Amino acid sequence: MKTSYSRRRASAAGAAVATLAAGFGLLAATAQTAQAWDINPASCKTAPHQHRHGVEPTKAQTLCDRIARQAAASGSETLSYGGGVDGIGVQSGHSKVYLVFYGTQWGTQSTNSSGISTFTGDPNGAAPVVQKMFKDIGTGGETWSADLTQWCDGPNVAAGATSCPSNANFVPYQSGGVLSGVWYDNSAASPSQATGHQLGVEAVNAAAHFNNTTAAANRDAYYVILSPHGTNPDNYKSPTNGYCAWHDYNGDTTLTGGAVTSNFGDIAFSNQPYNIDVGQSCGTNFVNSGSAGTLDGYTMTLGHEWHEMMSDQNPAGGWTNHDSSSSYYQQENSDECAWLSPGTTGGAANVTMGSDTFAEQASWSNDTNSCAISHAILTHGNTVTVTKPANQSTTVNTAASLQISASDSASGQTLTYSATGLPAGLGISSGGLISGTPTATGTSSVTVTAKDSTGASGSASFSWTVNPAGGTGSVITNGGFESGGFTGWTTAGTAAVVTSGVHSGSDAARVGGTGPTNGDSTAAQTFTATNGGTLSFWYDVVCPDTVTYDWATVTLKDNTAGTTSTVLAKTCVANSGWKQLTKALTAGHSYTLTLVSHDDDYSGDPTYTLYDDVTVG
Repeated sequence: MKTSYSRRRASAAGAAVATLAAGFGLLAATAQTAQAWDINPASCKTAPHQHRHGVEPTKAQTLCDRIARQAAASGSETLSYGGGVDGIGVQSGHSKVYLVFYGTQWGTQSTNSSGISTFTGDPNGAAPVVQKMFKDIGTGGETWSADLTQWCDGPNVAAGATSCPSNANFVPYQSGGVLSGVWYDNSAASPSQATGHQLGVEAVNAAAHFNNTTAAANRDAYYVILSPHGTNPDNYKSPTNGYCAWHDYNGDTTLTGGAVTSNFGDIAFSNQPYNIDVGQSCGTNFVNSGSAGTLDGYTMTLGHEWHEMMSDQNPAGGWTNHDSSSSYYQQENSDECAWLSPGTTGGAANVTMGSDTFAEQASWSNDTNSCAISHAILTHGNTVTVTKPANQSTTVNTAASLQISASDSASGQTLTYSATGLPAGLGISSGGLISGTPTATGTSSVTVTAKDSTGASGSASFSWTVNPAGGTGSVITNGGFESGGFTGWTTAGTAAVVTSGVHSGSDAARVGGTGPTNGDSTAAQTFTATNGGTLSFWYDVVCPDTVTYDWATVTLKDNTAGTTSTVLAKTCVANSGWKQLTKALTAGHSYTLTLVSHDDDYSGDPTYTLYDDVTVG
């Protein structure tokens, strides 16, 4: 929220040192005032405050006077890029949020049945809610956070730009949640009025606690310093310079008490007071009434500051308002939409993430020129290409593994892998390693998919044959016809591999033609059932005639015994749909399987049969 000091310093582009004055939807007293009260407009209607929270050069104003001025705010709200601070503008990776419960006043820590930390010194139950909120961001299809996917940084983004080039480093959609750790620092009591410097020191301590001890580890990290009930961090309750929360980074020299030294690179953090203590002034019941709205302001301020950190990680190197003629001058994306009433365009609202709902506010969107409580997930034309693996052949009850690889046209993306159709006993990790021990024989059609954090994805398919123990000579070769041809089979007449109407995978065999053919068309394979087992196959007959003239049939010749059996008797139906047949085999015997489709060459009723998933198991 900017509920915040959003402090600036000289950007990489050489911007002059200035202090960002905007608060959570309120004008600052002067362009050089670092603090601003983030006040709930509802309090002006129900219980007017007479405190003074800041002065202009010639006139002091009450809080409600200031709100009235903000209601009349005008001018461009377009944000532009600040050029980066220490090369950082936005969080262009997957955000890692660490929650720091600061001080012994939080009381005794416990863990509930969902693995969420609770505290006896938390009278309003804020701690579980903040944990769930950051766990739920990017889940359940929520699009409140998708507004962030338009912002970018990197060497290809010019200072002053109001839109991003295609080769920028974009903020990705934060799929799967952003909560990365929870720390109860009960080594001492939290100061009754912690300075900005002390809060920054606590953030650096948290980086060490979570072993984020390099600049790279902290590039996408964010430490939320949660002060306990009854404290007044950085004097947030001040009647003259109050606020509801703020975010910053350790290197800001305007922190009260001064900048903070870090050996771990730049540290992005926020000051999150237990602002429920001041009630409506920081948003209690802003969206919901009664007890349901007790934490409205708490979650709104948390969400506000996270949005602003994501788009302006080291203030003000990211995206802020640079139009000095606008009343939104120097504000960040969430400032420009702060305290807009529920039910109005861009107003605060309940946002569902996963199975939970939280009160949140909108943030400014350049691409829609509006305050957005919901936004399309932008992938910026990213393409993910999965390298197609070779068809696999392994043995039942023997460990197997295969590493899937993929590339992404966007830089800095982490790919997450999934798969369908894997043989029983195998699984895939999020990093793309297929491993396990297959428990059943047969041929499967496997499709692997890689997805990046913007939502872009790519897939590839291949076959995986699990052979019985004793050697590959005991099974059918290419029984799913996934090789793209008849490898392992001998064909006669008319036969083709098709990709539509298949039983599974991407291919099937069509024996016979969609036009008239004369006599038998066949596909045959000879194999040895070293360990016996059962022959299985699927067929789909298309025969618009009668069995007198046209038919499908399947025979199995036992070459060892010199006998032939009919597995599929002559069949002719207009469209049978996929059906399965099986046949027991004798261990050590050689067999020849022949798949047949017969047509009498009559133009009015061509006959063919689809065969798929021929296995021995």
